[in-house]
Amino acid sequence: MEQSTMKETTQEKKAKKRRFAQPDAYVLLFFVALICAIATYILPAGVFKTVKKGDITVTVPGSYHAVAANHTSFVDFFTAIQTGMVKGAPLIFLILFTSGALAVIEKSGAIDAFLKSTITRFSNRLLLLIIPVGLVFSVLGTTGIVVNSVIAFIPLGLVIARGLKLDPVFGAALIYLGTYAGWNVPVFAPQTLGLSQRIAELPLFSGIGYRIVIYVTILVVTLLYIYWYARKIRKDPTKSILGTDWLSDTVKGNDAGLDSKTTVTLQQKFILSFAGLSLLGFMIFSQKFKWTENEMAGLFIFIAIGCGMIARMRANEIATTFIHGCKQMVYGALIVGMARAVGIILDDAKILDTIINALAAVLAPLSPMTASIGMFFGSAALHFLISSGSGESTVLMPILVPLADLLHITRQVAVQAVMFGEGFVNTINPTSGVMMGVLATSGISYGKWLKFMLPLTAVWFILGIIFIIVGVMMNWGPF
Repeated sequence: MEQSTMKETTQEKKAKKRRFAQPDAYVLLFFVALICAIATYILPAGVFKTVKKGDITVTVPGSYHAVAANHTSFVDFFTAIQTGMVKGAPLIFLILFTSGALAVIEKSGAIDAFLKSTITRFSNRLLLLIIPVGLVFSVLGTTGIVVNSVIAFIPLGLVIARGLKLDPVFGAALIYLGTYAGWNVPVFAPQTLGLSQRIAELPLFSGIGYRIVIYVTILVVTLLYIYWYARKIRKDPTKSILGTDWLSDTVKGNDAGLDSKTTVTLQQKFILSFAGLSLLGFMIFSQKFKWTENEMAGLFIFIAIGCGMIARMRANEIATTFIHGCKQMVYGALIVGMARAVGIILDDAKILDTIINALAAVLAPLSPMTASIGMFFGSAALHFLISSGSGESTVLMPILVPLADLLHITRQVAVQAVMFGEGFVNTINPTSGVMMGVLATSGISYGKWLKFMLPLTAVWFILGIIFIIVGVMMNWGPF
């Protein structure tokens, strides 16, 4: 009798666990898109007038006016998902082709051999690994060289994590947060900082001294957080955000002889050098020729063919291995298009400008200090709707610049408030195609990632408020 009761209790607990299971990323984004579609029937449609200034289209302050409503219909809702896939195609194919190229390199044994020969050097010196990797990727981020393409490097982080017997959260964080610790507080990024300063009519990349202080502080805090998490998992693997599910992969890695002494053959060195130099070449030429995800996706086809030839693989073998690698990442690639659908629904319904106009009305009567922090929080909230940093800058800065002038806030502070706002929510924003792609690539659910990120995001926000207050107090300029 007691045994049957215990069984029933256990079954009830399992049933409850199933009922409250974490929603799939696609399910989450579907409901976010559905809420936005419903909002098109509630919020009034309206737009600001826009003017062309050189190659930038900016909004005209005070020109907001109501327009005819464009509610999202049943057909529009599902079409928006398909349109999101089309508009997200460059990033979708970048993710697929990255996985395909990595599959070819892995089949050559080059990555496995490299890991076995080098990873044990860092097994007891985590900081010696975290600091240089984090620093390199943060520099690439703060200069805007690696942003969306960070997804291509996530598999490297996962391989490092597996070699160090750490969970995928550490692997994803090492690369993704390393990069975005720089991108979130740009020093030389033309896509967001440069664009915002041009709209604000500030000298390009002015205020660099204070921005370097901000960048270094955010980077140090981020790397220390990653190090703290890694140390915690090292001491007790069950304390991982992912629970104990990831441990089976670690055991497989150990069974494969990861700790054994292995030398990298000359052929494998050529393969790794070819792939590394190709990526370095992309970073250099992307700055000169303004290459984007399209060229990078093409680069990974080139890398797959080149590495396959060096490994003496047959043409058919290269093709089938590449396609097999692409298949493994279909889930992670298509999530990008699903995230884009949210922005398409809001944009087509013309309710984004309504939200921006309401934000400006809230900030107008506030004191300089409070309004500056309000700009920070307002742009952070808006970033959940406009996940593009350059898109948000183009829409928001023309409204905030005259508002900053009226409230006696320097334009430099206003620019930084927007950089903080759109930056600090990047890594928790479910409508961000890049973040959802990173999570899908890593096999981490959004709920688990949010649990990992919230403490660090809270620290970032506190530091952001402090830096804004100091900026207002020192009248950070030039104006």
